[in-house]
Amino acid sequence: MKNKNSNVRRFIALIMETNPPKALLAVAVILSVVTTLVGLTIPLFTKNLVNGFSFGSLSTGQIIGMGAAFIAQVVSGGVSVYLLHYGGNKIVSSIRERLWSKLLRLPVPYYDNKSSGDTISRLTNDTAILKGLITEHVTGFFTGILSIIGALTILFYMNWQMTLIMLTVFPVAALIMVPIGRKMYAISKSTQEENARFTSIVNRVVSEIRLVKASGSEPAEFEQGRTGINNLFRFGLKEARMQAIISPIVSFIILLLLVCLIGFGGVQVSSGAMTAGELVAFIMYLFQIMLPITQISQFFTQFQKAMGATDSIIGIIESEEEDQDSGKTVSEINQTLQVDHVSFAYKPEEPILRDVSLTIEAGKVTALVGPSGSGKTTLFSLLERFYDPTSGSIRLGGTDIRHASLRSWRRQIGYVSQESPIIAGTIKDNLCYGLDRDVSQDEIEQAARMAYADGFIEELPDSYETEVGERGIKLSGGQRQRIAIARALLRDPHILMLDEATSNLDSKSEEVVQDALKNLMIGRTTVVIAHRLSTVVDADSIVFMEKGIITGVGTHEQLYASHTMYREFANGQLRMNKSA
Repeated sequence: MKNKNSNVRRFIALIMETNPPKALLAVAVILSVVTTLVGLTIPLFTKNLVNGFSFGSLSTGQIIGMGAAFIAQVVSGGVSVYLLHYGGNKIVSSIRERLWSKLLRLPVPYYDNKSSGDTISRLTNDTAILKGLITEHVTGFFTGILSIIGALTILFYMNWQMTLIMLTVFPVAALIMVPIGRKMYAISKSTQEENARFTSIVNRVVSEIRLVKASGSEPAEFEQGRTGINNLFRFGLKEARMQAIISPIVSFIILLLLVCLIGFGGVQVSSGAMTAGELVAFIMYLFQIMLPITQISQFFTQFQKAMGATDSIIGIIESEEEDQDSGKTVSEINQTLQVDHVSFAYKPEEPILRDVSLTIEAGKVTALVGPSGSGKTTLFSLLERFYDPTSGSIRLGGTDIRHASLRSWRRQIGYVSQESPIIAGTIKDNLCYGLDRDVSQDEIEQAARMAYADGFIEELPDSYETEVGERGIKLSGGQRQRIAIARALLRDPHILMLDEATSNLDSKSEEVVQDALKNLMIGRTTVVIAHRLSTVVDADSIVFMEKGIITGVGTHEQLYASHTMYREFANGQLRMNKSA
């Protein structure tokens, strides 16, 4: 019970934090109450009509009164529904905006442990559940209670004996419905989790459809998708079984009440203790009780779903986020970067970097060389502050980079990788992506020229306004790399990080991209992850890494003479170049 109350408080707190349009929602609730109250008067009109029905007995006042009641109910009901949907959509829009803002501020380690489909499901499906509760069920719950109380009050006044007979049925129904409601909550929670998993599968397959097809993985992916679909089908059947129990019970209760009331009421009418009009009104009030009971049961079913959705949403909102603006603004960037006794592990039992120390001289080129899994890319991630070292520090000048604001630190870094990310949009969108300043068309074209990208861009149908497709699929590898280099040039970073930006290119594209990179590297502190000898021979310093430790530092000539593994690396590259 305590946990349930805690969930309710969390849900209410989440709604109130969105600053909901209270006045508008209050008007909507008042109109809903008016609709309910007007509805309670209609059986009374009906009673008088039945007791003395003739067109001559209908006064002008009665006709006007009934007409006004119906019009008031329709108008107030319609306006109430619109205002409720407006308010509900406003609340959910605010939650989605807050959630989206949070997702953008969460650190990289959060996404290491979450599938993208699960995250997308929280932002779309779970918030849609909250929207359904607010717009369709909350007011029905409160007006339903009002309708039940009002109808019961009138019924007790009309005939308390028949009302007591009717009420005996409800405790029995509650004993049956409460455990079913708990079961529905468990099913709903499982359905939401399975829906998130299925969304994750679909998102992964659609985003990597070319890999799926090139690998011939359609059958395997089909089986995974089918498993998700079957699981959702199974949960749907469980929910259907619960509904199959609930619906006949509700129908049976209504039928039983009708039989009892008509039988008992018929006796009362024949004995003169009750009029026929009162019996008709009594039955109408019965339906004004039964319909709200159905609405209230639906509310609790939806409310249980919303509690599960709230847990997931609050779980994201309460996750620790990156503080991008606290700390010192980085100004003196042309200083030595010192990696000082840095160790790092994604998991405590699996260290990736072990007591790594190296110096990255300002304005010079430092190359990281070593076999796969030696920790080169992880070191890049630490330099970008996607992660913090487990121990040790990285200092700019004499200051730990953790004392700098994330935003200003990352603004100093330009990153070009083997698979430089390209967003869906135009070439111009990609060139300007992430810039915090306006750039002119001349600046864009100048950056493209320095990246040797202007030639192919101007040959495209719409030049800089050409759509590149999702992940830049309409561009070749070399074109994507040159776009990434031009983007880095526009960013004008002081520190340049190159994750072997030419390793996946053919020789012609590589030559062009290498020339573009030389333009980019001028006057900048450059750190390169190198897999090719041509990248490192001219580096000012080469750092050889093995299994998370540094085993050699020096120039190409120094390491070639003193480091066995580096010599093997260099000779292997020379053999490859000769065979090519």
